[in-house]
Amino acid sequence: MGKRLLSCFTSDFNKMSGQDLKNAIKASEGRTVLSENVAGRRSVTGDVTNSELARAFGADLILLNGLDVYNPVIAALPESDEPIKLLKKLTGRPVGLNLEPVDLNADMMEEIEIIPEGRMCSEATLKKIEEMGFDFVCLTGNPGTGVTNSRISEEIKKAKKYFSGMVIAGKMHSAGVDEPVADLKAVKEFIESGADVIMLPAVGTVPGFTQDEMIKAVKFIKENGALSMSAIGTSQESSTRETIREIAIMNKIAGVDIQHIGDAGYSGVANYENIMELSIAIRGVRHTIRMIAASNDR
Repeated sequence: MGKRLLSCFTSDFNKMSGQDLKNAIKASEGRTVLSENVAGRRSVTGDVTNSELARAFGADLILLNGLDVYNPVIAALPESDEPIKLLKKLTGRPVGLNLEPVDLNADMMEEIEIIPEGRMCSEATLKKIEEMGFDFVCLTGNPGTGVTNSRISEEIKKAKKYFSGMVIAGKMHSAGVDEPVADLKAVKEFIESGADVIMLPAVGTVPGFTQDEMIKAVKFIKENGALSMSAIGTSQESSTRETIREIAIMNKIAGVDIQHIGDAGYSGVANYENIMELSIAIRGVRHTIRMIAASNDR
């Protein structure tokens, strides 16, 4: 048996397969923090990446958003032929990215935003992220991109075929499409397609998605061998610390395995105080400062 994520050092993360990472998260019993960062936006400090900032305030997993895998730009990262491997070295944490299963025929509520091919999920981009050294992938959609649940389901199968890391799938908001953000039918399809982690909007973020619905979905996910992740993807990541604390506890009660905090702070990352607030709320000061204080050389 491997370690729970709460007890891991960088040397442990460096040896993990996608399945090992999933097991480490499961063993941590709802005490895992994921921070999403906009890769190319100027960082908060200007000369340190937002991923390093997020790790310093309690993030266990780093998720890059808006990264074109054919032209990977990460603000404040020193120049490198292997940028993801360098970022993993600097943060000492598993690093993943969003790939978007775009459906150009989606029933849109707003004008569709066309994104570069290097941000879309495809056989080619999945093979590319394997080569780049990513630890996990999140199949989801940014606002207005036309990502549908049916396309997510199709692309999960490709991800399991061409990528060896952990696969997260689901929506944190509509991505501009006129369909339910989260329902048990979609969750069932994602699990059957092979997703390791199902992402759902955090209770308190999407109007009308209740704690009862989250509890029901999480129980279904657990019974079918997958993990669950709540996502704050509605710009509330830059809300007050009290709001973050309340969201964190509501979703902990619902039983989620990972709590995601989005990238809508001033510079493409949540307010650093809120990352720490989320961490302390779901696992206390002791585990928070241990993860923060441990050197990447351990």
